[in-house]
Order: sequence, then C-alpha cells, then structure tokens
Amino acid sequence: MADQISSAEQPDAPGRITAEALTAVLVAGDPARPALIVPDTGELLTYAQVASQVETLSRRLAGLGVRRGERVALSLPNGPDVVLLLLAITALGAAAAPLNPGYTEPEYQFYLADIAPRLLLIPATGSAAASAAAAASGTTLAGVQPSSGGPPELAGPAGSAASERPAEQGGPDDVALVLHTSGTTSRPKQVPLRQRNLMASARTIGAHYRLGPGDVSFCVMPLFHIHGLVASTFAALTAGGAVITPRRFTPHRFWPQAREHGATWLSAGPTLHQMILDRRDDAGPLGALRFTRSCSSALSPALLERAEREYGAPMLEAYGMTEASHQMSSNPLPPGVRLPGSVGVPTGTQIRIVSPVGAFLPDGTAGEVVIRGPGVMSGYVANPTATAEAFFGDWFRTGDRGVFRDGYLILEGRLKEMIIRGGENIAPAEIEQVLLSHPAVRDAVCFGVPDDKYGELVGAAVTLGRDAEAAELIAHCREQLAGFKVPARIDVLTEIPRTATGKIQRRRVAEVVLKQLAAP
Repeated sequence: MADQISSAEQPDAPGRITAEALTAVLVAGDPARPALIVPDTGELLTYAQVASQVETLSRRLAGLGVRRGERVALSLPNGPDVVLLLLAITALGAAAAPLNPGYTEPEYQFYLADIAPRLLLIPATGSAAASAAAAASGTTLAGVQPSSGGPPELAGPAGSAASERPAEQGGPDDVALVLHTSGTTSRPKQVPLRQRNLMASARTIGAHYRLGPGDVSFCVMPLFHIHGLVASTFAALTAGGAVITPRRFTPHRFWPQAREHGATWLSAGPTLHQMILDRRDDAGPLGALRFTRSCSSALSPALLERAEREYGAPMLEAYGMTEASHQMSSNPLPPGVRLPGSVGVPTGTQIRIVSPVGAFLPDGTAGEVVIRGPGVMSGYVANPTATAEAFFGDWFRTGDRGVFRDGYLILEGRLKEMIIRGGENIAPAEIEQVLLSHPAVRDAVCFGVPDDKYGELVGAAVTLGRDAEAAELIAHCREQLAGFKVPARIDVLTEIPRTATGKIQRRRVAEVVLKQLAAP
C-alpha cells in the first residue's frame, strides 16, 4: 500500500516547503499590509512595523542576557505582544517556552524546573503564582508592558528598562519552541520544535486551505498551545495574510469584531466553537468567512451541522499534535469532498496505520496511527527512553487508534484509553458520537469501569441541554451499538472536565464517577 500523503503537498516537492528561519514570515507579506490587528484597541501593525518591533525586541532580550540556544519562558495573556516576543526570541536563535497564565504555583515550579529558562516573561502588572515559583527556582523575571505605537517594554529584575545589544541571528535548525505533552497518561515530556519544523507545518496549512494575502485569521486559541501558534498565527503570516489578535477575547465580541475586520477563517477546538456559537448575535452569518476549522478534539455531528449553518461557511475537521508541529491531516475545502466524522486526508505528512508489532495495515483495518514528515520532531528532550518508545525507524507512534476509509482518516481514540471488555476492543469515541447524536445530550465522555467478570465495562457521563433520563440514553445507544458497547451506566454531570484547549480529561471524569459509585 502506498504511503498516505497528499500528492500536492509532498514536503520535498521542489519549490513547495523549504527549511527557513521562522522570521521568514515577516518577509512573506507586503510591508504596507496589515499583519496583526488588535480589535479591542483599534491598533493595527503592518508587516514593516512587526519586522521593526521584532528586531528591537530581539536586541532588548539580548540586553537581558538571552543568548542563542537558551530558553525564554513566557506566561502572558493572548495578544500581539506574544506574537512579537515569540518571533523576537526565535530571531536570536533562542527557544520560546509559552506557559499557561492560569497555572498554579506548583505547576509553575514544575515547568520552570523542567525548562530551566534564562528568563521568565510575565505581565508588568505581575503574577503572584509565577513570581513565587520564579523566586523559589531562582528564575530571573522580566515584566512586559504593552506600548501604544511601539514594541512592548521589557523591564529587567530591578524594574529598569532593558538595554539593547546586538543579537545573534537564529536559523532553521535552532529549536524555536519547547512545549510539553499534555501529561494525561504520564509525566509531561518536553517537545522541541525547530524553526524548520514550524515553517513546514505553517506552509502546509497555508497550501491546504489556499491562504493568501487577502486572508484574515481570527486567533481565538491560546498562544501557549501549538494550535493557536501554528494554525491561527504562523500559517496566516507565512501566507502574507493578517491575524486578528485580541488582547482579551470573549465569545460574544467575536461576532462584531470578525465582521469589522473581515475575518476569512477561524480555527478552534469544539468547545470554543460551541461557546462562540452560543453567543451569536442577530446580525447573521459572517459574509467574509471562507471556512472554519476544528481541531484538538472530536467534533460532534450536531455541532458540525450547527456551525456550518450559523457561521455560514464550511467546517473542516483536522488532526494535529504537538510532536508534529500541529497539522497532519484535514478535510479539504470545497469543491473537495468532506467526510464528516473523519479528520480528512493527509496534508504534508505521511500517515500509515500499523499493527502492535509495527506491520503496515491495509485500508479499512484499524490500528495505531504513525507519521513522518518535515514537521515531526526528532525526539523528546533529555528522555531517550520515551524517544525510543515513540519511534520505530523514522516513523513516530502517535498513540492514536485510527483507520483509513477511501483515503480519509477516522480516529477512534487514544490506544491507552481503549476499553477492553471481555477481550473486545471498544473505542470510547464511537460511543461518544452515538450519545452526542441524542438531541438532549450537549457533551459526552466514555471510559472504562473496572469489572471482575469482564475486566472492564463501558461507563459514560454526559451534560444535557434538556431533561433526559439515563434509561432513555441507554436505550438510544442500544438502537445503534452492539450490546457489549452499550454503557452499563450513564451519569449526568454539570460539566465535563477538559484541558485549556478543549481536550476531554477521561481520567478525571472516571475518577469522579467511580467515587460516586463507591460512596455509601
């Protein structure tokens, strides 16, 4: 069987994807055209202004002691300052390590100890948790103060403005980002992404969605996550387009801001799409919108149908992960055929399905999804055991179970989350999709419940949009699933725990439900 890859986006095709420094995004656009749009302040930065501010910031970072090959941690709210600083850090060959501003002090302590950054950038107004963790770890702090009409000000440890000094230039092989795996099944691992990895992924996304100078992305995903960084931001800038980067995003303000600034596309996880759609105004669909994109977790059929109706544009389901610099596959734009429930066709990444012993499997046979391509990292940081387990040859094991059907990839869930009932493998995602097809169910999660006889039973939890009994939902499942897949119990929760990017936290849900079962 031939490798599954889009022939139009072969990573080594002449003139297509080249290994360039990340600052190449700044020469992709017309110097006079908008690059960053800040809707809540009315600020607009052209490509020329962004390039100038990035150069200034790189000299200021050098003045604070940052050198090529070192790391700079950032814990900042979304907005143009994050984009400018990320580009400035990579311009001098250092690596940016964006952190979630919502972390607790112990979480900051873990990540600062693991990353060992030269500097931690936080808002000039302060962050108690980050400051305490930095003091405990001996990490140098620098404050970031937005500046109208110029680059953000950087204040050093003593509070004085950072001096400027010449900065060394980074290149394609320098590590640009250090991100962590989610750690849902083990200790988070450091993922080093080189500038050439990120450029390859950004250009693949641009090619697949036919992005150009006239396109405007609305960035709603957090910029401490690969989805917001590469899909919403770097891909748009690499294509010469603009990015709407609100300093304070709220779902109800999305609609008027997207209209005012002519957003042509939007990428988000299903949870954020749901929040945006729930706060839709009465002014109708967005006239400039060409498409919307969903990634980072599974999209329910009901939400897909609603999104296409209320956004007034096609919704394209995609598949990405941190270790691959984000996108690996996506449904195509019209007139290409979209397959709802799938994550589309490979985009610039080779994708195969393998058995537990690494044998390639034919179309229609489920197994583990493995990948290789120019966006894929070469190994985890200082973790040879995890790297050896993740690769066989140059193929990376994603840990996801999937199957190709007529060239479209359908994901069935994480291998570690598969439920094994009496020897039968059950994909949680399949049961979740059935539950989500019930009109009363707003959100659903499925997980394994220990059982003496079968090893595991199927458990599920839902949130509801209207009243429904568990027996009604179980009967709904019986109509569409084989008996061994039907949940033995369905619990109603007020909220299903998810990560900051919308991924379901199955283990946390299972813990909550199992505690309820154990309660007298």
